[in-house]
Amino acid sequence: MKLRPYVPATTRLTEFTLRASLLGIVQAAILGAANAYLGLKAGQTISAMFPAAVVSMLVLRAFKNGSILEENLSRTAASVGEALAAGAIFTLPAFVIAGVWKDFYEHYWESTFIMLVGGVLGVLFVIFLRRTLCEDETLPFPESVAAAEIHKAGQKGATGARYLFGSMGMAGLFELFKNPGGFAAIVDSVSGFVKFPLSKISFLRGGQPFGQPGTFSGGMHFETPYASPAFMSVGYIIGPKLAALNFSGGVLAWLILVPMIMFLSGDGSALMNLANDPSLAETASVERLEVVADQAWRSVVRPMAVGAMLFSAVWTLFLMRGPLVAGMRRAFQDMKKAAGADSSADRTQIDISTKWVLIGIVSLIIPMSALFYYFTGSFKAALVASFAMTVAGFVFSAVGGYLVGVIGGSSSPISGLALSSLVLAGILLVTLGVTGAGGVAAVLAVAAVVCCATSLSGDIIQDLKAGQILGGTPRSMEIVEIISVIITSFVLIVPIAQLHSADIALGGTGIGGDNLSAPQASLMAMISQGIVGGDMAWPLILMGIALAIGLIMLGCPSPMLVAVGMYLDFATVSAIFVGGVLRWIVDRFMARKRMAGAEMEFRNNIGVLLASGMIAGEALVAIGLAILVNLDIHIPQFGGSGAAGLVIFGAVAYVLVGIPMRAPKPRTS
Repeated sequence: MKLRPYVPATTRLTEFTLRASLLGIVQAAILGAANAYLGLKAGQTISAMFPAAVVSMLVLRAFKNGSILEENLSRTAASVGEALAAGAIFTLPAFVIAGVWKDFYEHYWESTFIMLVGGVLGVLFVIFLRRTLCEDETLPFPESVAAAEIHKAGQKGATGARYLFGSMGMAGLFELFKNPGGFAAIVDSVSGFVKFPLSKISFLRGGQPFGQPGTFSGGMHFETPYASPAFMSVGYIIGPKLAALNFSGGVLAWLILVPMIMFLSGDGSALMNLANDPSLAETASVERLEVVADQAWRSVVRPMAVGAMLFSAVWTLFLMRGPLVAGMRRAFQDMKKAAGADSSADRTQIDISTKWVLIGIVSLIIPMSALFYYFTGSFKAALVASFAMTVAGFVFSAVGGYLVGVIGGSSSPISGLALSSLVLAGILLVTLGVTGAGGVAAVLAVAAVVCCATSLSGDIIQDLKAGQILGGTPRSMEIVEIISVIITSFVLIVPIAQLHSADIALGGTGIGGDNLSAPQASLMAMISQGIVGGDMAWPLILMGIALAIGLIMLGCPSPMLVAVGMYLDFATVSAIFVGGVLRWIVDRFMARKRMAGAEMEFRNNIGVLLASGMIAGEALVAIGLAILVNLDIHIPQFGGSGAAGLVIFGAVAYVLVGIPMRAPKPRTS
């Protein structure tokens, strides 16, 4: 049955206006910066649809002739920031982590160009797929439907702005007190090490003891969850099931694999000898063992997680082979229909002309090939890289759009698709004899373009579906999305560079270190260096692949999320899990109260708005403090307290559980 839009196709309302476009682009820059911070810290990004919808409604309702279609267009432009940030932070920091670039500002134009090309290609690719995906009745598009309902509720005066901005203020205040660049009055996580007692294990041969018993010790490193409203909000948004899967990876890594590695290594091993490093001479023995545990995780467990991520990405593509092939076939069949659309057609079915889409794709591929040639010095390698980028970009854009239609943008494994493109590009270029820093840069560039394209394709198809529900004009949405991509590409590298520089100024190691782990980018750097340099720890990769196969055989719904949990530090995954538990409490409470579906959706939307506000508030204050640090402006600091972090947990629990449950019931009329 054909969807009946909220605003009929025959109704003409203000839509593509300068004010709506500018509002959306400003939001794109702000929400993109917030998601860049979140991705570098936690390896997750969250859909910007909900806060963008609320802000767009709040501002545009101040105009007498403002319309719901203007709000839809502004939200569409704003969502670009989050999507482009995801593509950027999953890949661009890898250039610095791998040592190809020394600094982001020195390579501002390369970074900007990669984001611009990838982002615009993603928009152009998905124009071919719009009809196929948006009109597929088997795809639920959960976040698109929720965003459309927020817009509809706004027509009755319920914008939800107080929830969004109230939680932003609270999380921003907490960040001011716990950030090392702020007052530093709150320690956001406490860690320690529990040393195992000496154990002896006898080995048997033929049923009899063989040789001397082995003596083993080691221990277990532990961390409390980060007192981070943003991380807990991530868990709340993705829900208890996905948060638990992510947490299970952390349990597997930190409570099983790392202790086992230390236990079996034994005194005198290369790993345990790290505790005797002269630079740690004045460090307590327990703290030295924490260093050993950290190295066991980084050098052994993380490569295993890489293997699990790689196989999980391949498995995702394999599971989608049927719907993907059928969808691609329908997409090509619909090209003729789209090409024949004109101004007399239904305005809700008009896209940018196929002719201009093809011209745009070719126009972007040519300069990108020149960049690949700059990296590799090989014309043949540049052509192969361009071909791989184009094919992988289009296929993965289709995959990304399909996944968003099934599970929403916040849960879509975009980084897994980028990993697949990186491995493909690496193998192709190594086969052609490309080596060295140029080869690593070219492989990363292909992955970065594909990742940005895939991320944008998922974002715009989600917005186009919301627009279809509301009655928006696809062509207007596609044009404003391209404009927003172009402008946002020029500013998004700035917050990434500021966070990197500030962390170094505060004694850290920048992106890729403890404070800004950038798990996906670190993974990209490791794989590209390993493939091009030939020094990949393949046995550990194979163990990770075997682990992923085992998880799949056990029926694990998302091996990728488990692998990401292994790759993150325990404080992060446990904080995300706390948020998932809070969402579980809310869901259980609503189920026990036997709330109707409409009321449950209403309260869930309030919770998502509150969580989105806390993510934005914490991230924006963190970026602001990073700018102050880089300007050598220092805020007076106080002695940090770990116990004070309990206040944050209590406040977040009240906001995410208490406020949605106490909100007045929605009107049924």
